[in-house]
Amino acid sequence: MTITQIMDGAVTEQGYPGMVAEVRSGGQRWFGSAGVAELGTGRERLAEEQFRVGSITKTFTATVVLQLAAEYVLSLDDAVEKWLPGLVQGNGHDGSRIIIRHLLSHSSGLFAFTLDEDMLRRYASPELLGHRFDRWTPEELVKISLTHPADFEPGKGFAYSNTNFVLAGMIIERATGMSYADVVDLRIIRPLKLAGTYAAGRETEFRGRHTHSYSRLTLPDADAPAHDVTELDATYGFATGELVSTTADLATFLGALLGGRLLPPVQLDEMLTMTPVPDGTWLDGYSYGLGLSSFELPCGTTVYGHGGMITGNWSYLYGTRDGAKVAVTNVNGDWGCPPLDLFPEVLDAAFSPAD
Repeated sequence: MTITQIMDGAVTEQGYPGMVAEVRSGGQRWFGSAGVAELGTGRERLAEEQFRVGSITKTFTATVVLQLAAEYVLSLDDAVEKWLPGLVQGNGHDGSRIIIRHLLSHSSGLFAFTLDEDMLRRYASPELLGHRFDRWTPEELVKISLTHPADFEPGKGFAYSNTNFVLAGMIIERATGMSYADVVDLRIIRPLKLAGTYAAGRETEFRGRHTHSYSRLTLPDADAPAHDVTELDATYGFATGELVSTTADLATFLGALLGGRLLPPVQLDEMLTMTPVPDGTWLDGYSYGLGLSSFELPCGTTVYGHGGMITGNWSYLYGTRDGAKVAVTNVNGDWGCPPLDLFPEVLDAAFSPAD
C-alpha cells in the first residue's frame, strides 16, 4: 500500500482524527495527510502545523548532552551525583553509581516515574481531564521515581524510563547555567532554523498554527468519545517529552543529526552504537543507543530515530544511517497503545527500495 492509503485507513478503520506524514529524500520533500486537524470543523491537517512530539524530545536532549561532552563541559562517565549532588539518594538509590551514559541508554535501572500508580491515575485514566493542567518541577518527578526500588543495578540491564531524561535535562541546566528550553533553542533550534519548534515548559497553549489533540482516556471501547486535550501543561514531560514541533522541522533535525551536522563523528558514533533491547522488554525488537533507537523494516532497511507519545499524540521520526532519507509521521489521537504496526507500515512504504 501507499503511504496515502495507509493514512486513509488509520482514519477510517482505526478512528484517528487525522494523520500526517513527511518524507525527505535527495532534496525532495513529500507531505501527505488524512482526516482532520480539528473534529467537527473539517479543517485538514497541514504541513506547517505544530503538535507535541513526546519522547522524540529525548533525541534533542541526548544531542545537547553529547555536544557538551564533545566540548569537555561534561563526560558521559560523570556520575549523576557530580552534577546533582544529593538528588538521587535513598531507598537503595545511589547517584554516585549512575553515570550520564546510563541515563541516555536507559541502563540506569531507575524506575519510570510515568509508571507510578498515582501518575497513571492522573494521565492514563478517565481522571486525565481533571489533571492535564497539573504542574511539575523536574525534582518532583525524580522524587516520584525514587519512591520505587531500582529495576536493576546501574549498567546491568535495560528499562525504558522517562526519569533518565529528566535527570539528563537537569544536568544540562546545571552544566550550562541556562534553562533547558534556552539551551535547546541556542544549540539546535536556531542553527537549524526550526521556526515551529520550542520547549513548551509551562505554556499550555500553542504559539502557532497547530493540530488539535484527542484522547479516549485509555478506555478500551472503540466507540469511546474523543476528548479535546490540545491545551495541556507539559511540565510532566520536561526534557523527556515537552517539545512542540512540525513534520518539516523534525525531518530537518534528524537529517542534520544523522548527516553529521550537529555532532562530531566520535559523539555521533557513540549515539548510534546500538544494543538490542532484551526480549520481553518494552521496545522488544528494537535496538537502543544514546537517545536514539533503531530497527529493521520489513523491506530490509534499518532506520534510526525515535518515537514519541504524549497526551493526545503519537509520532515517529526515523531515517537512514546517513540521514539522506528521513520520514516523520503523527496521529492526533493517543489510542492504539501505541500504533506500533501502523507507523512501521508507513516507514516501510517510505523506505522501500522500490520507491
